[in-house]
Amino acid sequence: MAPLLMPFAASLLYVIGALFLKDASVRGVGVWRTALVTNVIFAAVFSTLWGLGGRLREGWAWTEPAAAAALFLTGQLLSLLALQRGDVSVATPVLGIKVVLVALFVTAVLGERVPGAVWMAAALSSAGIWLLSRGAGAKRAGGTAEALLLGGLAAAAFALFDVLVQKWAPVWGAGRFLPLVMGCVALYSLPLFAVVGGPVPPGAWRPLLLGAGLVALQGLLLITALALFARATTINVVYSARGLWSVALVWIVGPWFGNREREQGGGVFRARLAGAALLLGAIVLVITAR
Repeated sequence: MAPLLMPFAASLLYVIGALFLKDASVRGVGVWRTALVTNVIFAAVFSTLWGLGGRLREGWAWTEPAAAAALFLTGQLLSLLALQRGDVSVATPVLGIKVVLVALFVTAVLGERVPGAVWMAAALSSAGIWLLSRGAGAKRAGGTAEALLLGGLAAAAFALFDVLVQKWAPVWGAGRFLPLVMGCVALYSLPLFAVVGGPVPPGAWRPLLLGAGLVALQGLLLITALALFARATTINVVYSARGLWSVALVWIVGPWFGNREREQGGGVFRARLAGAALLLGAIVLVITAR
């Protein structure tokens, strides 16, 4: 049950965290500051896994956590840019294609065959993304297209990261590999100090810290599940429920976070909900095919 409950909880925490980070962005917090704060919190949270044990490898093996960290940071920055450029209910659901990409990368990297249903899932995902873009209307089309592109690239980076965690973590042990990966992520983030200038805007610390903390917590649940249970596709199927959470929560509680996507009208949200539902259909196809 844990391989399902952990990503399920992570999917909900991610969307709530994304709403807080979007609020921080609206208040003037830039992408680089958000990434820096989030990665420091990530490193601190993942250091608690050291007690799970494992072994430190030698030589070129250290390129494994270093490479995984680079992929994670790339996906993170792209997803933050997607949130900044577009709406939460667009940027988050498009990350749902990650589950299809995970299935493809599992085949390419680990040598498993891709069933025909997975290709059908890819088509459903594409249709869902089209609906998400159509729902924006002319005024937001440019920003939405950019958010979709950035979100799709982020999904690819995170998908490859997940598969490599499944491949490499068992050799190191989750208690060594994951803290090392997040330590490298924090190290890679140090140059961001040079581009983060000026004080945090008034009222932005609270949503920034809450958002970063929730995103770090969901990352702990998701990535630990990947390392311990080695079921990347199944875990990502459950995790991709965040696409539906994002549409529902933005509509219900978005105004509490200063989010105004709800004001775009019922037609926009119906289109986005339909797109998210197609992504969910792709998810169901993937899980039943594997």
